[in-house]
Amino acid sequence: MTYDRLVCANCAAPVSEGRCPVCRANRERLQQTGGMFAQLSPAMLVTLMLLMIALGLLLHQVT
Repeated sequence: MTYDRLVCANCAAPVSEGRCPVCRANRERLQQTGGMFAQLSPAMLVTLMLLMIALGLLLHQVT
C-alpha cells in the first residue's frame, strides 16, 4: 500500500504531507518496509503476473 492515499486519524491530513508526528512516523515506516515490488502499481503487478503465466504456458508446450 502506498502512503500517498492514506489519511491520518490523528490530524485528518494526508500521511504523505507529514503534518503531525504520527504522520511522519507512519510515512517513515511505510518507506522502510517497501520491498522489491513496493513501487509497482497494481496494474503493473497484474501485467507481470500475466506475462509469467504466458511464459510458463509457452515453456510447458515446448517441453
